Amino acid sequence: MTFQRARSKEQREIRRQTILDTAAAMLDEMPVADLSLNELSRRVGLAKSNVLRYFESREAVLFELLERAMARCLAELPDELAKGVDPHLSARERGDQMAAVLSASLARHTVLLDLINAQPNVLEHNVSVDVVVRHKRSAIAGLTNTADLLRQYVPELGDDALTVAMMAMILAGALSAYCRPSASAAAAYEADPAVSVLRLDLRTTLEQATATLIAGTLARA
Repeated sequence: MTFQRARSKEQREIRRQTILDTAAAMLDEMPVADLSLNELSRRVGLAKSNVLRYFESREAVLFELLERAMARCLAELPDELAKGVDPHLSARERGDQMAAVLSASLARHTVLLDLINAQPNVLEHNVSVDVVVRHKRSAIAGLTNTADLLRQYVPELGDDALTVAMMAMILAGALSAYCRPSASAAAAYEADPAVSVLRLDLRTTLEQATATLIAGTLARA
């Protein structure tokens, strides 16, 4: 695919979305670490210098994808929580149900979790302060909305709902990497059943960790 130079505001926005959509498709095929600006440029049909007219770096593209993926995940939560949490149960039981809903939702969004896990070591490097500030503000808005939603089902969390929301995302990102063993690690689990106790299922482990986080927060309150 090749493009003529985008001249109008509408054409530039179309080009920008094409770059993002192409990068998103690449993340369906490969981990964040393997997405290169050279390959992205080749697939879009632009010179790398032209891609950099729209995004200041590869990491800036990934930040945009993180924001989009987070928005999609959070858009699903209201209906999922409404179906998965019984308001008539105790705070502890509602917390356990909420942990189950959150873990199931996050475990489905594997690209989002890869991006969250890569944020401190990849996304936040080779980008300007303005880009980081903009996306941090977006993250705060998303976490605040999530905390408000969690409080609808477990109001006993109070202001700590924001910490629960943030820590659940961080846990999900970290566990997504740990629960995706390398070929050598997977072979080791097969070779020695005694070490397979360390092979964790993402959804199950995340649910247990999030339930413990919520229960501990309620106990402290």
